Amino acid sequence: MKIKVAKEDLIKLIGRTQNIVEKRNTMPILVNVLLEATGNKLKVLATNLEVSLTDEIECEVLTPGKVAANAKSFFEIIKEMPDGQIQLTKQENNWLKVAQGKSVFNIVGISPEEYPVFPSYTTKDFMEIEAKTLADMIAKTIYSVSNDETRYHLNGVYFEKITGRKDAYLMVATDGHRLSLVNRLGGDKISGQAEGVIIPRKGLQEIYKLLENVEGTFKMAIEGSQLVVCHGNTVLMVRLIEGKYPNYRQLIPQNLSEHISVRREELLSSLKRVSLLSNQKSKGVTFNLSKGKLEITSNNPELGDAKEEIEVDYTGAGLKIGFNAKYIMDVLTSINDKDIIFDLKDQLSPGVMRPTDDKDYTCVIMPMRI
Repeated sequence: MKIKVAKEDLIKLIGRTQNIVEKRNTMPILVNVLLEATGNKLKVLATNLEVSLTDEIECEVLTPGKVAANAKSFFEIIKEMPDGQIQLTKQENNWLKVAQGKSVFNIVGISPEEYPVFPSYTTKDFMEIEAKTLADMIAKTIYSVSNDETRYHLNGVYFEKITGRKDAYLMVATDGHRLSLVNRLGGDKISGQAEGVIIPRKGLQEIYKLLENVEGTFKMAIEGSQLVVCHGNTVLMVRLIEGKYPNYRQLIPQNLSEHISVRREELLSSLKRVSLLSNQKSKGVTFNLSKGKLEITSNNPELGDAKEEIEVDYTGAGLKIGFNAKYIMDVLTSINDKDIIFDLKDQLSPGVMRPTDDKDYTCVIMPMRI
C-alpha cells in the first residue's frame, strides 16, 4: 500500500476512531486501526468488538493494499505535522511509514489478516431520523444508565417506536435510583420500524459524537443483534445488549400531591454550591419546603455545612426530603427550559421532575433517607 493524502482529511478520518479503539490490554490487537486503500479511497476500520466504525476519504492511491497500525500513535503523529500532503507506505514488515518533506515516522504495525473479522450488514430497511432529535434524546437519558455490570440489561438506553403514535420514538434509562424518559416525534421523514432494543452506553456516546453537529437527517437500522447508523461515508455498528428491559412505566409514580415550580438556573446554581459541603460519595442534600420557599442544606462532619434558600412557587404543606444532589443536577443540566416542575408526595416516595413546557420528558428520582 502506498498513498498520498491531505493532512486535513486524514486527521478527521483517524480522529473519529480514537474513542472506539480499545485502550485496555484485554485484546492488544484492538489498539490498532485497519487502513485499506483501493481505487481513489482510503478506508479506515476500527472496533472494540462492541462498537465498530468504518469511514473513508478520497486520496491518491499509488499502490492499493491494507495495513494495520496503532491508532493513538498514528493520530498523534499526524496531528503534529504541518498542513499539506502526507505519504503513507506499508513496508515489508507490516510497519507503516508516514512521510512528509524531511519528516519520516515508522509505526509498528501488524498483519491486516490478524485484525478481527469486521461486522457487516445487509439490511436495506433503514429509518430516516432528524439528527438533532436523536442527539437530544441521548443527552436527556444517557446520564441515568447504570454502571452496575451485574445488571447488564440496565447498562444501556432502551429505544423503541411508540405504538399507536406515528413517527414517535421513546428512549428510557434507569439505574434503580433514577429514571429518565423522553419521547419525540421524528418528523415527516421518518420511515421504517423499530422494535424495542437496548443500546449500550458506549455506542450511544459514539452516535452522539457523530450526530451532534449534523444538520438534517441520518439513517438507522436494526439488524439482528446490532444497530447500524449511517451518515455520509461514516458507518457505526453497535452490538445491542441482550435481555429484557424492566417495565419502566411501573417506576413512574402517579398522583403526586405536592407541586413545586422553580427557576431551573437558580436551583442548579444553588445545588452546585450547597453540594460542595455534602458527603462526597452520596452527595446528599436536604430539601425543606414551605410556602413560597425552598431551603437546601448539606452537612459533612469532615468539611462543614451549608444552607441556601430560594423562592419557589409552592403552596403545599411543609415537607422535608433528602436527595442525591448530583442526580438532580444531571436532570437540570439536560433541560433547556427556563422553569421546571418538581412533583412530590412525601419523604419516602420518589419525585418527578419535568420541564414546564415539555411534557414528553420525565425524570424520576428516588429520595435518600435523612
